[in-house]
Amino acid sequence: MAEAWLLFELAGYAALLLWGLHMVQSGIMRAYGSRLRQRLGVGLANRRRGFAAGLGVTALLQSSTATAFMVTSFCAGGAVALVPGLAAMLGANVGTALIVQVLSFDVSALSPLLILVGVVAFRSSEHTRRRDLGRASIGLGLMLLALHMMVAVMAPVETSPALRAVLSAVADMPLPNLLIAAIIAWAMHASVAAVLFVASLHAAGVIGPEAALAMVVGANIGSAVNPLLEGDRSEWARMRVPIGNLVNRVVGGILVLAALPWVTEVMVRLDPSPARFVANAHLAFNVVLALAALPLLPAFARLLERMLPEAGSTGDPAAPRYLDASALQSPPVALANAEREALRQADALEEMLRAIATGFRTEDRDLGKRVARLNEVVDRLNRAVQVYLAGLSTDLLGQEEQRRVAEIRAFALHLESAGDVLDRSLARVAAKWAKEGVRLDDGMMDAIQSMHARGLEQLQLAIAAFMREDVAAARQLIEEKERMRIEEAEVAHCFSLATEPGAIATQGVLLEVVRDLKRVGGHLAATAHPLLERIGALRPSRLTDAEDGLSPA
Repeated sequence: MAEAWLLFELAGYAALLLWGLHMVQSGIMRAYGSRLRQRLGVGLANRRRGFAAGLGVTALLQSSTATAFMVTSFCAGGAVALVPGLAAMLGANVGTALIVQVLSFDVSALSPLLILVGVVAFRSSEHTRRRDLGRASIGLGLMLLALHMMVAVMAPVETSPALRAVLSAVADMPLPNLLIAAIIAWAMHASVAAVLFVASLHAAGVIGPEAALAMVVGANIGSAVNPLLEGDRSEWARMRVPIGNLVNRVVGGILVLAALPWVTEVMVRLDPSPARFVANAHLAFNVVLALAALPLLPAFARLLERMLPEAGSTGDPAAPRYLDASALQSPPVALANAEREALRQADALEEMLRAIATGFRTEDRDLGKRVARLNEVVDRLNRAVQVYLAGLSTDLLGQEEQRRVAEIRAFALHLESAGDVLDRSLARVAAKWAKEGVRLDDGMMDAIQSMHARGLEQLQLAIAAFMREDVAAARQLIEEKERMRIEEAEVAHCFSLATEPGAIATQGVLLEVVRDLKRVGGHLAATAHPLLERIGALRPSRLTDAEDGLSPA
């Protein structure tokens, strides 16, 4: 009965450790999630920068699993190459080892202070980011408290005959110890928690040095399984990063087990203290593995690409490619996926603009059908993005991430509206003009082509404002919208002065084109409003007070 109660206590404190880790991750992600995602994406340029980016992000999130989901998303979407992605995972593994190094020291006395500071920051501050950092502080304090209590609870284990008999039965079996630790790490979704658990077992004398080392290897392998099991396996090419990371750890684990007595002796000589022994073993395993694997990554990446080739196209251009449902538990990854899908909408809209410009020039009578097919792509991708982002739990989102969700949804919706204008109005104008045989002179045709070119430029500016938060691009969008308004008034005036039937027809076509492109430009300009409103650069209205006797601005 005493042994059963001890196991319940141990499970409870392990759960507290895991919950503390969750609070740290959620606090950091809410406070800096979008910035971490951007920094990671920028850092994945080559092997060295990828390694450093993976290490840095993991050191903040305290979980290589969370970093793995981000890196997998970037690589699966084609945003970064496979080699930097694999290097980032090696860096992430070293990052978790450094966290264990810090927590392996006796810092349990800081637990009450961290919890107190966190609660005060969380309860007394209306500043969202400060509240999120308070949450992370509480989580770190709970982790330290849980580790301290686990060591205390396991102290009587040495005197338990039943547990001693069970543990002695597997003491000389590295593989069962490895598998037990792998299962624990997989269940905890974090190698940090699993390795700290192993350290507490070793500190209490429950397991010996060789068993502890085997369990450290198992914890590393187990944590690499989560991204593989929870990722998007609909296309195995998307799983190259988690599979590569798992293969690296398994190969490293096999080599350690092959030389287990010798490696154990070296680590004991380095520092025989149980907590330091486990932490050093964890760090040494990941550092040596990274140093050995980094030079081999290009060849390894080619092997993965050969074994896991890209699947052929589904033939449906409106089918979402990047909206991985498993990433909804990691908001930065989900936001990156939604952004990439929204950019596919922009690509389809650009193709619509180019098709219509060509249709005017070539008098294409099938233009309406082609544009309608492209508009269906824009519409369906918009619906997919909206549904995907609606699946994000608001509990996981910080203030900055909630803002970004709103911006992505608005961007996708404005693109759909612009596509509807092109399909229902502008394409019909071009097709009707071609069917009725209306002839435009070279000057008018050049004007129409110029306006379409400006529409394409507006689309590029909208993308820059959306993706890079480019204030200059956002301002230029608004200015272009105003120029289109003035141009529409001028063309409308010329139309009102036309008296000949031919002039009325041609001026009418030109007026319809200008009005439709102005509406498209209005939808594109609206994508810049959130950015400009955030920096206070957008007036609420162009109207002035009637009492002032002033004309509109």
